[in-house]
Amino acid sequence: MRINYDILDLQAFVAVAERASFRQAAADLFLSQSALSRRIDKLEDSLGVKLFERTTRRVQLTNVGETFLVNVRTALDGLEDAVLGIADLAAHRTGTVTLACVPSAVWHFLPEVLARFSARYPRIRVRIHDESAQDVLNLVLSGEADFGINFAGAENPEIVFEPIHVESYVLAMRSDHPLATRKVLNWKETVDERYISVAKSSGNRTVIDAALAGIEKHPVILCEVNHVSGVLALVEAGLGVAAVPGLSVLPGRQDGIVGVPLANPEIKRTLGLITRRGHSIAPAARTLFDMLVESLVPPAPASP
Repeated sequence: MRINYDILDLQAFVAVAERASFRQAAADLFLSQSALSRRIDKLEDSLGVKLFERTTRRVQLTNVGETFLVNVRTALDGLEDAVLGIADLAAHRTGTVTLACVPSAVWHFLPEVLARFSARYPRIRVRIHDESAQDVLNLVLSGEADFGINFAGAENPEIVFEPIHVESYVLAMRSDHPLATRKVLNWKETVDERYISVAKSSGNRTVIDAALAGIEKHPVILCEVNHVSGVLALVEAGLGVAAVPGLSVLPGRQDGIVGVPLANPEIKRTLGLITRRGHSIAPAARTLFDMLVESLVPPAPASP
């Protein structure tokens, strides 16, 4: 059956049914009685049934009309809830923001901004996927995450990449290691160390391998794990050293691990906020994104 009526027709039907009077319903709806009658006739013609028994003295629902009234009220209530829900989302009163990010971002970039966001919008839930760089990229590309914090994606034509932080790689080791007091270390000085590394599938491993491709002697990796957190756990246990992003071993750690900058080559990575090109994000997600930009993105240099 082709639907040939609109929400105003349904509202007119409910008004007549509740008041059992075309005159009173027309007054409530600010319509003429003839205009209201045309709406009801249109609805009945579209449905192919009589909804009212009309006489000069009264208006009464037919059996079909009574059943239809229950269904229409349910439909109108659901539509109202949906509209109010959208209004709440637009006003940042409810909803969910899904963010994908590399694990270091959870520790160093998100807490302060999320605290301010939650204080301002306490009914908005934030879901965080702390994953590998490739997984973060895939979550954003698939639309499962509203946006991401990642060091991968800048070269992807489907991604808008906004830089927020540049960090150098350091050699992570226990504070009692003989090299722990050095200010900087050349890679050549570390090749005989027992290296622990993330697996080849990791974005961090890709960055390191690409940077070291031009040097003559590479460190020998004796143990691989999937995540930087696992690497640092093995370093803490005294099993070896590891090249990791500087954010992973900021001063003040309680596990006794220190990080010494590595040079020749110096390896850096750029973290950025990533979104799908050409896709707008929901209002609540946009607000959190803008708060992160305001807090993290370096200001543009002033014009001379």
